[in-house]
Amino acid sequence: MSDLVVEQLSVAYGDLVALRPLDLRLSPGAVLAVTGPSGAGKSSLLWSLGGAVTPAGGSLSLAGTRLDGRDTAARLGVALIPQGNGLAGSLNAAENILVPLLALGIAPAEARTRTQSALELVGLQESGRHLIDELSGGQQQRIALARAFASRATVILADESTSDLDAGNRERMIAALRAEAARGAIVVLATHDPDAAAEADAELALDEGAATWVRPLPGRGVS
Repeated sequence: MSDLVVEQLSVAYGDLVALRPLDLRLSPGAVLAVTGPSGAGKSSLLWSLGGAVTPAGGSLSLAGTRLDGRDTAARLGVALIPQGNGLAGSLNAAENILVPLLALGIAPAEARTRTQSALELVGLQESGRHLIDELSGGQQQRIALARAFASRATVILADESTSDLDAGNRERMIAALRAEAARGAIVVLATHDPDAAAEADAELALDEGAATWVRPLPGRGVS
């Protein structure tokens, strides 16, 4: 199975408990919205799933392989889109998509094709030559999403990746995330937006690091 399996995962920063022990299993094709107020633990959950934060306890595995850091997560195709989008200001929009593909060993011609297709998917095909600082916050979010789409990730972890989008572009990006799930990806979207959360298959709410299902995935649980 290619499931993402979380067992008693917890995150702490010194004495501050950001995420209380959590069990979760997500299968390919699932779209999960993680909701809750600022400071509830949403980013800590996504960053730990992406190998960018070391858990205080518990374990993570994807397709039977233990996730024990960013290198393993990247090798297994986990794409983390942070709130700040993680884009390189010294590169233009297209290069922010192209360079990571080349780093993954994608052939240059294929990488260029994927880059152009991803820009078209997010509606920014005319903005590829623009530096990141020349783009609006919403456009930057769409480029960060395009980078994940181009990588054909097995898991997409999107941290507030629709927060700066207008209604039309939010719907476009949610549809694109759902298309990635239909391709076989696992999608986890942290969001404050109830409309975006409503588009997901399930909703998991966090409050002071404790998780509660608002809408559970069939046959899945959390503790």
